[in-house]
Amino acid sequence: MASGCGDPQKDRPSHETSYVGINHPLHESWNLRLTVTKSGIRRAVVEAGYGAEFQTNAGTEHHLENGLKVTFFDINGLTNTTLTAQKAVIHDNRDIEILGNVIMTSKDNTVVKTEYAIWTVKDKMIRSNRLVTITRPNQTISGKGFESDQELKKYRIFQVSGEAVINK
Repeated sequence: MASGCGDPQKDRPSHETSYVGINHPLHESWNLRLTVTKSGIRRAVVEAGYGAEFQTNAGTEHHLENGLKVTFFDINGLTNTTLTAQKAVIHDNRDIEILGNVIMTSKDNTVVKTEYAIWTVKDKMIRSNRLVTITRPNQTISGKGFESDQELKKYRIFQVSGEAVINK
């Protein structure tokens, strides 16, 4: 006697992703907007023209491309830093690599420009080992390599050169 019913757990088809391969996306999205919250409080809004999830040998990566904009908010919901770039890669450990025409602007008009930066979740610091220019009112500093808190308030720049206006 044949039956149309079966054990739902045992007879459930498995999701087969092995055919996708290492360099092909598992999921894709276009014109995405993500809101990041912590304990119900908005902490960031991430916008990108394209997003994809990839399986790698080390785990999973999320690629955001075609124009990236991230707006960070303070505990009161006010914008404290904005970041724009061509693309970003979010790793399994939640570290974020930011690539291509990276521009970070703080609420006090500090502007950091570089071609590459990485934000590490462990210490919430932004770092770069590339050429960087930091512009503040009456001051421009350039160098190779820097690190900063995510609000761009406390930063160190390495291999420094620069110019400043001194009012007498």
